[in-house]
Order: sequence, then C-alpha cells, then structure tokens
Amino acid sequence: MDLQLAGKSAFVSGSTQGIGYAIAQGLLREGAAVVINGRDADRVRAAVATLEAAVPGAAVSGVAADFADPEQVSRLLESLGDLDILVNNVGLFELRPFAEIADQEWQRYFEVNLMSSVRLSRHVLPGMLARTWGRILFVGSESGVNVPADMLHYGVTKAGMLALANGLAKLTHGTEVTVNTILGGPTYSDGVAGTVARIAAAQGIPGEVLKGAIIGQNQTSLLERFIEPREIANLALYLASPLSSATNGAAVRADGGVLTAML
Repeated sequence: MDLQLAGKSAFVSGSTQGIGYAIAQGLLREGAAVVINGRDADRVRAAVATLEAAVPGAAVSGVAADFADPEQVSRLLESLGDLDILVNNVGLFELRPFAEIADQEWQRYFEVNLMSSVRLSRHVLPGMLARTWGRILFVGSESGVNVPADMLHYGVTKAGMLALANGLAKLTHGTEVTVNTILGGPTYSDGVAGTVARIAAAQGIPGEVLKGAIIGQNQTSLLERFIEPREIANLALYLASPLSSATNGAAVRADGGVLTAML
C-alpha cells in the first residue's frame, strides 16, 4: 500500500532507539525526509548513520537536544523548518514508589513527557494550519488511561498528553490537519530491554525468563507477549499519512488488548 508519504517532512522526538527509531525508519522507507533526535550528539550521529545504511538514499538528519532543558529545546526549534509531520515520542519512564518521587523528579517528567509536546506542537501547528495540511502524532501509553500505582509520575504525564492531543485537535477544524494519539501497550523497546536485563542480572535469572514473567503478570493482555516497536510504528505510519484523513482527535489503540473498556 502506498501511504503517500513521499516528499513529506517529519520530526520524531526521542528517536535514536526504540519506538521513535522504528517510526523514523518507517517514514524514511515511505520516502519522507526525517529529522531524528536524542540527548547525546554521538548517539544521534550513530543513529543517522544506521538509518542511512538501512534505507539507502534516505533523507535523514539529526539534532541533539535534551527536552529537560528548555534552552536546548529553544535551539532545536530554531533549527527546524516547516514540517508536515510531528511525532511526539520522547518520554521518561521508571518504576518508583509514589512516596519516593520528589518534586524535582515530577517536574522533570512534566518537562520531558508533556512540555516537549507542548513546545513542539506550538512551533509546528500554526504553519500546518496555514498550509491546511499536517499531522501531529502523540506516542502515548495505556498507562495514561490505567495509571500504574508504581509509575504514577509516568502515568500522570501520559494522561496529560492525551488531554493535550484532544484539545489541539479542536483547533484544526476546516483543515486537513489531524492530531491523534497512539495508546501503546507493554512494548519491548530498548529502554525496557535494558531495564529487564539489569533486573535479571541483579536477581541472577535469565533475561528471557524475567521478560516472560513480566508479561505473564498482565492478566488482561490478549497478545500475551510484549509488543515490538515496529508494531507501534506501523500504526504511526498510517496515522501520519493522507490515508488517515478521517481520523482526528482520536486515541487509537495498539495495546495488545491490555485495556479492557470497550471505548
């Protein structure tokens, strides 16, 4: 299927690995020009080189910026030209008891997980509306709907992302600009894989055993395995394409059936 993305320009935040990388690679394969992003300049350069090797002739570049630092974000925004597609993907996550999450950490999560999307969307939306076409996509989580007790700061910021996307969509009436959220489920991203490996090593058990035990504890998963980043990316590519013109203001699930409510 031709997703009609050739010639489109895109920026994907937090895209040197995991879901963001998979989305960037998918956009490049469809012929879009993509700017990727990460905190570390060396990792950004390495990811650009890997994408160039994976997609010969790809129009890919990278910008290093830490979304916890508003000054770095300002410099990033100054470097971005007009965009057809914005993918708000960058995000922090960790397991931590509520009583141990200090105010400073709450603030950091809001800066990275929510304010990154506010600042990027505010930068690109006026141009999209003026050109009457654009796609803003939020990579959300089922944790924004069913907030986990051991990841409250993560879940609360993901809930805020849902609200932001819903409100932004209301600004697009009469245009072909859309704003949508992907509600992802438990995904075996590089970050999750690293966390599993560290915990498994500390407990002296094989990583695959712990991986299976973790997903086995999720009694509502219909998939009964971790989602792969490319499976989230497949939905992102559709929502970024002109083919998804009738989908706007939606929270579209790619959660493996974890969420049990019908709507």
